[in-house]
Amino acid sequence: MSKRALITGITGQDGSYLAEHLLSQGYQVWGLIRGQANPRKSRVSRLVSELSFVEGDLMDQSSLCSAVDTVQPDEIYNLGAISFVPMSWQQPELVTEINGMGVLRMLEAIRMVSGRNGSQSDSGGQIRFYQASSSEMFGKVAETPQRETTIFRPRSPYGVAKTYGHFITRNYRESFGMYAVSGMLFNHESPRRGAEFVTRKISLAVARIKLGYQDKLSLGNLDAVRDWGFAGDYVRAMHLMLQQDEPGDYVIGTGQMHSVRDAVRIAFEHVGLDWEDYVSIDPSLVRPAEVEILCADPERAHAQLGWKPSVDFPELMRMMVDSDLRQASREREYGDLLLAASW
Repeated sequence: MSKRALITGITGQDGSYLAEHLLSQGYQVWGLIRGQANPRKSRVSRLVSELSFVEGDLMDQSSLCSAVDTVQPDEIYNLGAISFVPMSWQQPELVTEINGMGVLRMLEAIRMVSGRNGSQSDSGGQIRFYQASSSEMFGKVAETPQRETTIFRPRSPYGVAKTYGHFITRNYRESFGMYAVSGMLFNHESPRRGAEFVTRKISLAVARIKLGYQDKLSLGNLDAVRDWGFAGDYVRAMHLMLQQDEPGDYVIGTGQMHSVRDAVRIAFEHVGLDWEDYVSIDPSLVRPAEVEILCADPERAHAQLGWKPSVDFPELMRMMVDSDLRQASREREYGDLLLAASW
């Protein structure tokens, strides 16, 4: 019998890559969808045609219980979240409900469906749960690089909500003997990243500037430093975490730091342009409380999971620019066809 997996956040970047990876491993994969009319459902269906869907909402406990009971999964990957950090200052209550309380509701759904009412040490045959924790929990970092033992000092409502989700996952593991783990993933990007995120904002702008559709790119803090990797690599780590004999939490990253300025330079150089001719600074894009430096120490994941990234940062930025050049070119061709038809 093939394993069954349920993924929340199936329509996001990580959800689609994880679904592809699990299907390649012989899994049956379900994606949690809030309402069948979800406009993103058709997009992920085109990317991953063998998916099944089940209705559920991270803000509705009963719907999660129903989804878990219907699918009877071996593994649940909770990737569902509002993942754009700046939005957490604009809608902090909503972000906390989904990114924090949504984790609790999913853990409760697993506990209730599984009938786990007390501490049980036997993890055999039970639903295994993965929580998407975040490097934003480290915030105003106490040490660099950050590892599993580094204290959390979040600097945004997003980081605070993710910290709650991380600790409640650990609490359910310790209180009810659940196989529940968290992956403290550092920034991971891809051509499927949302256009609001800085790396994709850069790659889209570079493609459009190169093709003459756009003149300038406005950014906030060019000196912010991150540990950026490829999302397709990071979903492999998620899967590996749930294959271990004992549950544990892991930091996942490349261990390499790059600034926003580095990302801009690499992207513009890839199309033969000088970034300083096109980039301007917009103070309104700087976060109220900036996280200046994030860098992972992924040694535990290397040693215990056997996981290492396969795509480095320059390759990632070039991959994203190439993808957006293709997309922008297709849009131009489609526009030209429409214009010709109107004549």
